[in-house]
Amino acid sequence: MTQPAQPSPDHATAEDSVLAGFRKSIDNIDAAIVHMLAERFRITQAVGEYKAKVTLPPADPAREQAQIARLRRLAEESELDPEFSEKFLRFIIDEVIRHHEQARDG
Repeated sequence: MTQPAQPSPDHATAEDSVLAGFRKSIDNIDAAIVHMLAERFRITQAVGEYKAKVTLPPADPAREQAQIARLRRLAEESELDPEFSEKFLRFIIDEVIRHHEQARDG
């Protein structure tokens, strides 16, 4: 039985280097996403406190629908699955509303 050809050590090192470069880029993007989400939640926390102070409801369905439509368009323009982008945004919106309810019930 013949053994499959093994890549040369130089070839394996080059592949590892390419993969490491991709992974470093992914890690940087993930870090940026976390920092942007943290900033977004800092701002929405202030919105929730304001809404509680002036007795506005925690949710704004018209705003949510407008945001979802806007981000679906952006996703399509960016060649990102709009269904995924909507699910992602809906997850964030639901968490923001939960925070706003907590601020209201404070």
